[in-house]
Amino acid sequence: MQYKNFKEWANQAPEYLKRDSVWNLVIYQKSLFLNDLAWEDCGKLVQDHRGKAIAGQLIRSIGSVSANIEEGYGRGFGKDYARFLRIATGSARESRGWYHRGRFILGEELVTHRINLLDQIISGLVKIERQQKITSQSKS
Repeated sequence: MQYKNFKEWANQAPEYLKRDSVWNLVIYQKSLFLNDLAWEDCGKLVQDHRGKAIAGQLIRSIGSVSANIEEGYGRGFGKDYARFLRIATGSARESRGWYHRGRFILGEELVTHRINLLDQIISGLVKIERQQKITSQSKS
């Protein structure tokens, strides 16, 4: 299931994902891409007894990023959406920590790639959250 890059992964994503309007958010696409990568990474982590606990925490925190984007997006725009984006941001930051903890098993190069991807996601989430706050304040 390994993809060479994000663009290749996105091109091969299932149509049922692409039909949903949340797909238009690149950070959502990247969060799903990272979830697929983390799935593979967790397979490596569980092979070492020290990595089993890390794998469990990592897959939950990574999955929470896209899940909270989906839930917030589904509730509409404004304050509620911003709250779910904040939760997704927290999960992305937590995921960075779990990748850091797994670096001895996963290797520095892989962890650096995943953390760079998480940094892009966090930056995008914060930007959209700010926009949602401004939008909801101007409507008040």
